[in-house]
Amino acid sequence: MASIDPGAARVEANEIAAATVLARGLKGAVGSAVEVREGLLDDLLVCIVAEGHILIEDLPGVGKTTLARALARAVGLEFSRIQCTADLLPADVVGTNIYNRREERFEFRPGPIFANVALVDEINRASPKTQSGLLECMQERRVTVDVHTHELARPFVVLATQNPVEFEGTYPLPEAQVDRFMARVSLGYPTPRAEAEMLRNHESGDRTESVEPVGGPADLLAAQDAARRVHTSDALRTYVVALLRATRDDPRSELGASPRSGLMLLRAAKARALLLGRDHALPDDVQQLAELVLGHRVVPAAQALEATGELIVRDALAATSAL
Repeated sequence: MASIDPGAARVEANEIAAATVLARGLKGAVGSAVEVREGLLDDLLVCIVAEGHILIEDLPGVGKTTLARALARAVGLEFSRIQCTADLLPADVVGTNIYNRREERFEFRPGPIFANVALVDEINRASPKTQSGLLECMQERRVTVDVHTHELARPFVVLATQNPVEFEGTYPLPEAQVDRFMARVSLGYPTPRAEAEMLRNHESGDRTESVEPVGGPADLLAAQDAARRVHTSDALRTYVVALLRATRDDPRSELGASPRSGLMLLRAAKARALLLGRDHALPDDVQQLAELVLGHRVVPAAQALEATGELIVRDALAATSAL
């Protein structure tokens, strides 16, 4: 993961304008194909511009796959879907070397992870060995097979799903794997009116196929580059560290937010600032995203029966002074 350079060149006004136009176009294109509440879609776009991966924890049939496909089509990105099962092997995900008899040599056949948007469906049904095979992909954005390293596509984002209700035959994600995801979100059921509208719109076919690109991979890469150069002050970084320490010092917390989570929170705050038309991040950006980015990383102690990671983060926000 690239480090944050406080001395990086400032983002230009035309870059801010291009990023905000891209975000508005994406929201319109994705919203035409899948029913997603506006705030959630904003959070997803922030994570993508911040180069983060997303864990979607929700029930079957609420539109997770449709959402991922719509996002990919709206920016002209290559999409792949990996259906996790207990017998899925790491080579099924990252690819393998195949012997070419005609040329008398081995050649690499890339797996489905070599896409811009990779939907890893029911990731907790994959074995721990296969789950660990995703770590290098998500963290380093490259794959090593038989001592040879292969770079993944740019841009690259993993959308992983898991069912929060059915646990038979699953392998819970270890904390090291969960910490690789910038955010954990839930789509939830739509409102009755929205669900009726969805039935009307989709009864004649899959509306994802009608999503027209509002930009290209280069546009998203430019937005990601601009987000890295959004300004953050020393005071804001100190505030983020204070939030992290508050989650660790909370007596209800078994495991507090990690240093990596602080880096991801700051990167998400910078992306949010960019998409709102600013060249600098504010405490409000951190506060709006803290629960989204930190909640799934904070593990409550066993004796804290009613505590959740999100509750601990909310209390940390309330107890920590901004600047």
